[in-house]
Amino acid sequence: MDFLSPVTWADALAVKAEHPAAVPIAGGTDVMVELNFDRRRPPALLDLTRIGELAEHGADNGLIRIGAGVPYTRIITELGDRLPGLAQASRTVGSPQIRNRGTVGGNLGSASPAGDAHPPLLAAGAAVELASVRGTRRVPVGEFFTGPKRSVLAPDELIAAVLLEPAPGPQQFAKVGTRNAMVIAVCSVSVALDPRTRTVGTGIGSAAPTPVRAPKAEALAAELPWDGRGELPTELAGRFGALVAAAASPIDDVRGTAAYRRHALAVLGRRALTWAWQEYREGAA
Repeated sequence: MDFLSPVTWADALAVKAEHPAAVPIAGGTDVMVELNFDRRRPPALLDLTRIGELAEHGADNGLIRIGAGVPYTRIITELGDRLPGLAQASRTVGSPQIRNRGTVGGNLGSASPAGDAHPPLLAAGAAVELASVRGTRRVPVGEFFTGPKRSVLAPDELIAAVLLEPAPGPQQFAKVGTRNAMVIAVCSVSVALDPRTRTVGTGIGSAAPTPVRAPKAEALAAELPWDGRGELPTELAGRFGALVAAAASPIDDVRGTAAYRRHALAVLGRRALTWAWQEYREGAA
């Protein structure tokens, strides 16, 4: 197995074009597991750790642009006040050591339905920036995933960054797993309120072939008591949770049954909306 280690982004794109089967590696928290268990044996690894710009974040025409190499720990500490949903999800990723190494770019690259970063990115309407020697394109995150561990990423492309708006309102993320910490989600839900447009964004993880949204649940935003920041009706919160569960297509696997996932999604959806709405009532955004 070859180990390719470019020092500039232009070089990295050129190497990827020349070696399209090379697997990118930065934090290595997903790739090394696959290698250690002999699930993958690529002809080459493309080391991206020397590309400084991938580890940067900043403003981009009103959006926050997070380089593909920014680790979860920095998202929590440096962006948590502006991207609370993504920061909450980042706190649930593995151990402190994993959060110090793992990246949202790597999470997207693996395209796992259980990726913790995916639901808040969906709820917030994020975009993924993809680059190659042919140019750069931005893909809405909802169009990025095409199947279990599959995406629209072309063989010669690398993930450069993810872009999303600073949270215009409260955001929440919740997941359940087989234990309380360092666990792959049995299922997860993210909710993002936008009081300006009076809309609700959703994201569901580990309950369908790809991370998905719940459009029918989002449509209930029209029934929320935005004026006067009124109390959230219990019945409305329950309907929201039920529609979140209905948007999923879970399966039975070693982590949980489809029936359990549907039940858990209904509970998580109701709770996430309730928590976010309470923040809104208390004056957030």
